[in-house]
Amino acid sequence: MTRRLTLLLPALAKFAEQPLPQALGKALGRADRTTLEAGEAAQLLRNFDVLPQAWPHAALARAADAGLDDARLGAWLRADPAHLRADINGVRLLGVGRTVGIDSSDVDALLPALRPLFGDAGMHLDAPHPERWYLRLAHATRLPEFASPEQALGDDVFEHTPDAPEARRWRALASEAQVVLHNHPHNARRLESGRVPINGLWFWGGGVLPDAVASDTPTLYSDDPELRGAAALGKLACMPLTEFRDFGADALVDLRTRRDEAGLIQRWLSEAADSAARHDVVLDFADGIVFTLSRGQRWRFWRKPLERLAP
Repeated sequence: MTRRLTLLLPALAKFAEQPLPQALGKALGRADRTTLEAGEAAQLLRNFDVLPQAWPHAALARAADAGLDDARLGAWLRADPAHLRADINGVRLLGVGRTVGIDSSDVDALLPALRPLFGDAGMHLDAPHPERWYLRLAHATRLPEFASPEQALGDDVFEHTPDAPEARRWRALASEAQVVLHNHPHNARRLESGRVPINGLWFWGGGVLPDAVASDTPTLYSDDPELRGAAALGKLACMPLTEFRDFGADALVDLRTRRDEAGLIQRWLSEAADSAARHDVVLDFADGIVFTLSRGQRWRFWRKPLERLAP
C-alpha cells in the first residue's frame, strides 16, 4: 500500500490573500486537484470510514472526554455555554465554549442551576470538560439538524434555528436556559472581572456513537477531541499535534483549527509538498478542494505554477 501524508486544512478561501513560495506554487500547479463536498463532516468522512455513515460530533467528543463505555450509554447532544448579544437586527451568537473564556468555576456555578430544567425533560446535563457540555438522551431521541458553532458564529441565531417539528421543544429549552443564566449572579461576577456573560446554550452535534471507525492511515496527529474519540473507537494511534516531526510519515495531520494561514503555508504546506518526492501527499481543505501530490507530477512541465491558493 502506498504511503501517504494527509493534511486536514481550513477552507482554501482563507488562504486567498497569501502568496505562495515558488517551489510550493510549482508543486501545486502540477498536482491533481479535485472538488468534493464542502463542510467539516464531509471532510472528516473522506478520511475515516464510519458506520453508519455520519459524523456524530457530540458522541465522538464524549468518547474522548469520558471514555468509550460512557459514550455508549445513550445519544449525545452538545449544549455548550454561549454568549449571545441582542442588537438592532436580532440576537447574535458571539462566542461558544472556548471563545467565551470558561473555566471550572463557571461550571461549578452554572451547571447546578441548569440541571433541574433538563432533568425535568428527561435529560442529564454534565461537563466533563469546561468547554464542552453534554446532554445525555435516550438512544431513540429524534433530533433536528442543529447548526454547528462555526456555521452560526457572528450571525443572528434565528437564521440557524431549526424549523423541523421536533425543534419546538429545543427552542423552548433554549429560551428557558437563557432565563436561568440571565438571572444567575455568577454572570454579574463574570462581568465585574471583565468577562462576557454566559447567557445561553448552543445545541449541536447530536447522535449516537458509531458502530465502527476505520482509516487507511495508521497514525493520527490531532488535538481535536472528536478525532481522538474516533481514534479510540477505531483503535488508531493518536498523538498530539506537537509530537509530529516527520513529513515522510504515513500519517494524517489535523490542522483545521490553525488560523495563521501564512504560517501554515511556510511551515506545513511547503514541507509537505517537498516530501512528495518520497510518498503521496494530500492537502484536504475544508471547503472541498483537495490537492494530491505525487512524485511523477514533476514531469508536468507544461502546467503553470500557482501564485495563490484560490477556490
